[in-house]
Amino acid sequence: MSSCSICDGVGLVRVIDSSGNWVSRPCECQEMEREARRLAAAHIPERYRQYTLDGYETAFRGAHPSLGQAHLTARKFVEAYPVDTAGKGLLFVGSIGVGKTHLAVGVLRRLVQERGVKGLFCDYRELLKSIQNSYNPQVNTTELELLKPVFAAEVLVLDDLGAQKPNEWVWDTVALILNTRYNDKQTTIITTNYPDSAAGRGPQTDVQKAAREDSLGDRIGDRMRSRLAEMCVRVEMAGEDFRQTVKRARFG
Repeated sequence: MSSCSICDGVGLVRVIDSSGNWVSRPCECQEMEREARRLAAAHIPERYRQYTLDGYETAFRGAHPSLGQAHLTARKFVEAYPVDTAGKGLLFVGSIGVGKTHLAVGVLRRLVQERGVKGLFCDYRELLKSIQNSYNPQVNTTELELLKPVFAAEVLVLDDLGAQKPNEWVWDTVALILNTRYNDKQTTIITTNYPDSAAGRGPQTDVQKAAREDSLGDRIGDRMRSRLAEMCVRVEMAGEDFRQTVKRARFG
């Protein structure tokens, strides 16, 4: 146990209760250690560990109004969790660099710290690669072992959904993950660079199909895109690359 100046590392402090008696109570350092363990168990990558909701910037010059609205939605979600969110999560949709992962991690961190949530961060592409690698007979980890924490997480952040080139296996794996969490009413927070709509597309020639931008339905299948509408509140984010814009504002 780490040293604490209040409890001298024993984890307990002596206090006077409402009846005027001396009693032993857990030291605050105990909760801090539990919080640190929960954050470590969430497997937030080193690159994103400094991301917080308080640290998300929306006041820089030229910031799109949707960024401020997304930030507000993320904060309200944390305040409403879990009673008023009723198992629903968030789907952050927008182009590269608008801060989708920042907000997703910020929500996860706040829920872990303030609600005691057992959360997990998963990079979509890395998760699929790990599952594929589990089919190698020389690898001891099985697909079920890899997916067990994904299914069990009270709050799952699935980052960069749709990044893997789609095929039938990818669609089936995404369906397994999303349907399992949907059926168990587990909260899923998702980020994606692909627009969450194919509305108004209509019949298209092969040339038109090749020229247009992929939608989220193209990447994970329209059935799962429809499932996300039931699982998550969609949060649209627009604007230039957040990282480059803020960097120019600071140094330009």
